[in-house]
Amino acid sequence: MTHQNIVWNSFHGRFSDSPRALWERLRDRPGLRHVWLADQAHLSAFPAGVETVDVDSPAATAALEAADLLIANTHTEVEWEKRPGATYLQTWHGTPLKRIHRDVLWAPEGRLDRLDHDVAKWDLLLSPNEVSTPRLRQAFRYTGEVLESGYPRNDLLSQPESRDVGVQLRRDLDIPDGATVVLYTPTWRDDEVFADSGPELPLMLDIDRFTEALGGDHVLLVRSHNMATGRSRVPAHPAVRDVSYYPDVRDLYCLSDVLVTDYSSTMFDFAITGRPIVYYAYDLDRFRDSIRGFYFDFVPDAPGPILRTTEEVVEVLADLGAYEKAYAERYATFRETYTSLEDGHAADRVLARLGL
Repeated sequence: MTHQNIVWNSFHGRFSDSPRALWERLRDRPGLRHVWLADQAHLSAFPAGVETVDVDSPAATAALEAADLLIANTHTEVEWEKRPGATYLQTWHGTPLKRIHRDVLWAPEGRLDRLDHDVAKWDLLLSPNEVSTPRLRQAFRYTGEVLESGYPRNDLLSQPESRDVGVQLRRDLDIPDGATVVLYTPTWRDDEVFADSGPELPLMLDIDRFTEALGGDHVLLVRSHNMATGRSRVPAHPAVRDVSYYPDVRDLYCLSDVLVTDYSSTMFDFAITGRPIVYYAYDLDRFRDSIRGFYFDFVPDAPGPILRTTEEVVEVLADLGAYEKAYAERYATFRETYTSLEDGHAADRVLARLGL
């Protein structure tokens, strides 16, 4: 089947993730019209000449209802009716450590019921690895086709071009030569994001302490979760960059020497690089037992140290080599379990399945 109209949706209107990686493969293919759903706050990230419609406008509904193929990496939270013969590819956006959808411990009333209307439209769901497939099926109560392909967004990480991307981005972000780049990617807390207490969310890593201890030869990239972008204040400092509005975390992986995260699926993606991962899990018990829950106990499996305070994070980053050696065996097992399909050819497998 030849798809004429392809609609793209990443994180409710961003130019990123597996949809972007697939679009990059198809953008010059003749006979295809591409329309991206775009959040106006992220519109500047879309390349010149790309057709976009406001994700929160009636034009988004019209585009979706005219689509032959929709490729999205999360729920498409737009009111629309899928036309007969259309295909909806759901790439999803991460290997799940955190419980998702129907498996979560808590969600705002009615939210999951509303999202189920989107799941009912899916025709094909991507899975990044064998371990995740049953978890995705269970969480979404999804009985349709699943393709274990790896994630197209991660193809770059296994290709030589990744180094060039990292070098160029270091220049773009004005990062000094020789500086160790630390990428901080905290996940979101459901109760904080949906709370009525105000828009600001605390950034729990003490930036002042980080810069005091490491600012001389480290640069911290702060990347907030897409559900929380713009809601945390990042102090201005020569050794800190707020990259929350940078289009695609994929490129930031290419640049970064070490990842600091908590329960984010960025840990699985970054493991493809083989570079060290540090866990700043200051609220581990609360998050695991009350907020979201986990699919597995990651404490014994984590390929890096699990820390509770900024002071501990600073100490580990200052002596990273010792921790790399200590966690080498765990890291190898983690990569074997979760990144075996991330060989640089996930997009090939997906496009072959779509007949494109």
